[in-house]
Amino acid sequence: MDFLPLKSGLPNRTAFEWPTIMLSIVLSGVGLCLIYSATAPLGEAGRLYVIRQMTWCTLGLVLTAVLLVFDYELLDHWAVRLYLVIIVALIAVWATGKVTAGSKRWIQMGLMRFQPSEFAKLAVIIILAKYLQAVPGNPSRELIDLFRPILLAVLPAILVLLQPDLGTACIILLVAVSMIIFAGVERRFLLWGVIIIILLIPTVLLLGDHFLMAYQKRRFFSFLNPAYDPMGSGYHLLQSQIAIGSGGFFGKGFLQGTQNQLMFLPVKHTDFVFSILAEEWGFMGCAVVLGLFSILFLRGMSIAGKARDNFGTLLAFGCTASFFWHVTVNVGMVMGLLPVVGVPLSFLSYGGSALISSFLAVSILANVAMRRLAY
Repeated sequence: MDFLPLKSGLPNRTAFEWPTIMLSIVLSGVGLCLIYSATAPLGEAGRLYVIRQMTWCTLGLVLTAVLLVFDYELLDHWAVRLYLVIIVALIAVWATGKVTAGSKRWIQMGLMRFQPSEFAKLAVIIILAKYLQAVPGNPSRELIDLFRPILLAVLPAILVLLQPDLGTACIILLVAVSMIIFAGVERRFLLWGVIIIILLIPTVLLLGDHFLMAYQKRRFFSFLNPAYDPMGSGYHLLQSQIAIGSGGFFGKGFLQGTQNQLMFLPVKHTDFVFSILAEEWGFMGCAVVLGLFSILFLRGMSIAGKARDNFGTLLAFGCTASFFWHVTVNVGMVMGLLPVVGVPLSFLSYGGSALISSFLAVSILANVAMRRLAY
């Protein structure tokens, strides 16, 4: 295996991408506080969640530091191999995956397990950046030029959907579509795409009964009407909305949320961690955290705009789009604005694979920023 030479060696201190790194550290710190609060009623068992999350935070930061040593052009060189590894891992989930809550999404490796679908998002970003880098922003791109990138995104999305993991599959497709549009598509192709989606809606509604799992159908009906099954599929959403509404402007205070501490809110340390934030810290706490995410989005777009080459631009945009869609879908989900599809909130939700994947995305952003002046 041959390696690409480093373009500029180790960047100096003035070139270090402190803002993005610090944002990730602050957000993960907020996540640790929320996870501590969410698992406090469990006593000693709850502290293990915090310890594990701290371990993953440390590992994520170490990986970020290591990856910053290498030029991001290596990702262009390894894109196909990384993509194939993820595809193999997603297929391996079927054979050796660990079933949890009715889904087979994890591969057990000794005392640890990891979720390949979380890393599939990064693999799709890297492989699309490789194939879309030729002429980003060129509105004359033909439809045939988009076939390969679309196929590269759809394949892992289908494998993830079969686990089943509808939320992650949606994120993969949303990020892919965002990157393709950013790279340049003729307006007529976008128009045809919208028309095709509108025409497919009746078909999806008619055939959905045969392809959607029972719990997914119940979640959809509960999204349309949370009172449809208040003690079943609608329970999560109703309890989340109660928690968010009860927080008021300033919140009830750390460890004082009744929906949280009295265990009314399910899966609160993972998908519904934002509900704890709203209940304990209120509107102001949510505004601060969403403000930090907004700064991360703006910083990511700035990095994409100043990248030294097209590949770096697309990498930075893809990572930023991934953060944006995670936050948008998760917050919309817990507020009842979107169906509950099981999407974690970047840096805040409990989970090693999701957290490390987020830190890897930050390391890519920082790498592109630090080498924007290298030739």
